Amino acid sequence: MTHSIILYDYGGPEVMKWEKIKIKKPNRGEVLIKQNNVGLNYIDVYQRNGNYQLSLPSSIGMEGVGVVSEIGEEVKNIKVGDRVGYVMGPPGAYAEFRLYPAERLIKLPNDISDSKAAAILLKGLTVSYLIKKTFPVKRGQKVLFHAAAGGVGLIACQWLNKLGVEVIGTVSSEEKAELAKANGCSHTINYLYEDFASRVEEITNGKGVPVVYDGVGKDTFDGSIKSLSPFGMLVSFGASSGPPPNLSLASLAKKSLYVTRPSLAPHTETEKLIKEISDPLFDLINEGVSVNINQKYSLKDAAHAHSVLQNRKTTGSTIFEI
Repeated sequence: MTHSIILYDYGGPEVMKWEKIKIKKPNRGEVLIKQNNVGLNYIDVYQRNGNYQLSLPSSIGMEGVGVVSEIGEEVKNIKVGDRVGYVMGPPGAYAEFRLYPAERLIKLPNDISDSKAAAILLKGLTVSYLIKKTFPVKRGQKVLFHAAAGGVGLIACQWLNKLGVEVIGTVSSEEKAELAKANGCSHTINYLYEDFASRVEEITNGKGVPVVYDGVGKDTFDGSIKSLSPFGMLVSFGASSGPPPNLSLASLAKKSLYVTRPSLAPHTETEKLIKEISDPLFDLINEGVSVNINQKYSLKDAAHAHSVLQNRKTTGSTIFEI
């Protein structure tokens, strides 16, 4: 017997139950992973509250790291004893052991610890596809990145800074502003007290930015559109404050703007696609990028961790230890 967080209903953090479960043998193409660390991400909240529908009862979670303890038939790329990580795929990371499709696993380099991998895989791969594929940034550009002191934001600030890109980052406190600056953010804007679109206009001398990376959603969407330069792109990749409002396409015409809603899942569907965004991330880690693991919890305390996350009290990455 092993344990897992199980949902029977959607709702607040209290709906997550720590229960004993039975684990089946791996099917064809599957492996059984003994998990050591699990990453906490905002998508977990969407699964818990019903914004992303699951087939209940179900576990939740999209990122984990551990060791392969058993393999199913026709598994060629993975063997027992391999250290692996994963992102996206079927929900169910909040467990001590879990089954997972072998073709979607990421073999971990020896010099990256389990805790570091759990803290950076989903967030780091998100940054990788955002700045390498969705809108490939260029040296000398200015960009706006919302929630610059969050897990995704801190990795993005460091990565963009290394690429010679000037980051304007929004934050919600002075503490978070200092953290973002320490990780390469050139300008910080507290969007609780400042009109960030006006500040972006000042910082860019009225030109705006060619791209806004927005994982916040409802609270920042309109200001993000205003912050763009002509032919600019709004990359709306998340909605931590709620879904963005409906968009009138005619409103984009004046500056000939682009809006896209990418996600990590399509970028991790095959081994080839995973490699295209994981290799640059592992190179970045080897170059010394700082992985800010600022919160650690036992997996059975997931409800408390969700409360802290939703109240915007976290900075950097949060991981569960098993």
